[in-house]
Amino acid sequence: MSYRNLEIWKLARKQSILIHTMTLSLPKFELYETGSQIRRSSKSIRSNIVEGYGRRRYKNEYIRFLIFSHASALETLDHLETLMETGSLSNKDHYQKIWIIVDECGRKLNKFIAGVEREY
Repeated sequence: MSYRNLEIWKLARKQSILIHTMTLSLPKFELYETGSQIRRSSKSIRSNIVEGYGRRRYKNEYIRFLIFSHASALETLDHLETLMETGSLSNKDHYQKIWIIVDECGRKLNKFIAGVEREY
């Protein structure tokens, strides 16, 4: 089995691509400020799932990286909110679409962490 088979990784991949694409339409000054931050935090969600998966033999390490991933999901939501509140992201439909996916990713990560805690 590969981390690529994990539904949570597939969802994390989807949201990171959506966010990356969204940031390309931000005002120029945001590309290097909040735009850069949200790209990094959204990619961190999927990266930490992968790194945790690579350490899955060690339950505590696996869980630790999944928790990092969950924290990155929360950070991503905060950056997304900031972009909307400041008017740098003005497309409300796009905002809501991304919000729903990142929020779902966070909720599924919580369930996944609980599953790993029970399974090992």
